[in-house]
Amino acid sequence: MDLVLNVADYYFFTPYVYPASWPEDGALRQIISLLVVTNLGAAVLYLGLGAISYYFIFDHNLMKHPHFLENQVWREIKYAMTSLPWISIPTVALFFAEVRGYSKLYDNVADSPLGWPGLFLSMISFLFFTDMCIYWIHRFLHHKLIYKLFHKPHHIWKIPTPFASHAFHPVDGFLQGMPYHIYPFLFPLHKVLYLALYVFVNIWTISIHDGDYRVPGALTSVINGSAHHTDHHLFFDYNYGQYFTLWDRLGGSYRHPSALMGKGPHDLIRKLQAEGKLGNDEAKPNGQVNGRAQRGVTCKEE
Repeated sequence: MDLVLNVADYYFFTPYVYPASWPEDGALRQIISLLVVTNLGAAVLYLGLGAISYYFIFDHNLMKHPHFLENQVWREIKYAMTSLPWISIPTVALFFAEVRGYSKLYDNVADSPLGWPGLFLSMISFLFFTDMCIYWIHRFLHHKLIYKLFHKPHHIWKIPTPFASHAFHPVDGFLQGMPYHIYPFLFPLHKVLYLALYVFVNIWTISIHDGDYRVPGALTSVINGSAHHTDHHLFFDYNYGQYFTLWDRLGGSYRHPSALMGKGPHDLIRKLQAEGKLGNDEAKPNGQVNGRAQRGVTCKEE
C-alpha cells in the first residue's frame, strides 16, 4: 500500500492538502491518508466494477425471480456504502503496519527468495491460502450463535446482483477480507503483485454475485463460480468457498450448482412464466420486483 500512498502524496496530498510541516512519513499523516485512499479506492472499485458487471454481465431477467426484493439494487448499494467506511478502520490499521515495514512485502523481484518462480508461487499460494481461510471464516459466520449478528444481512439477497458483493455487515466484511491482508505478514509477496491481487479479489467477489452461471465444463467441479455461490445464498449450508470447491469437498459442504442441473433460478422463472404466475408487474424497468416469494416457491430459511 506504500506504492499507492507515495503516488497520492506526490500528486495530491503534498502539493494540495498537508502543510509543509507535516512530513510524508509522519504516522498521523499516513493514517489519515490511508483512510482517504482506502475509502476512495474501495468505493471506486465497488461502484465501478459493480456497474460494469451489472450493466454488461448480470442477467436482468433474474429480477423476475420471486426472491428478488423490492428496490434490491438500491438497498445493496446503500448497505455496502454504509459498511465500507467501518470496514476500512481495521483495514487501515493493517495497511499502516505494511507501510511502516512490518510485513514481508518487497519491491524488486531480486528480493524474492526464489526470484521469478517465487513470484509465481506466491500468487498461487495467495489464492489457496486465502481460499482456505475464507472457507473456515465463512463457515464460522454461519454458526447459529454468530450468524444473526453479523452474516445474516448478506443473505437477505437470495438472488444477488453484483452490488451484493460488498453488501456485508462491517464485522463480516472485515473478517472475510482479513486473509488478504494477513498473507503478506506471513509470506513474502511483491508489492505490485499484492495490488494486482487486491484488484483481482474485488473482481472475483463481484463475479460470483453476477448471475452469470456459465462455467467451462472441465472446471465446474473445481472453480467456485456464480452458479455455486448463488446456491449458497439460496440454500445456506453449501459452497462456502471463495475461488475453489476444494474445501467444500473436504468439509462436506459442496453442492453441485442447481443452475447447471436445470433447477436454477432461470428454470424457476421459466416455470412460473409458463404457469402464468409471473405477471407484467413482476419485472419493472428499474428492477423493483416483488418483495416476497410466490406461494410454493421456497428456499432454506435462516
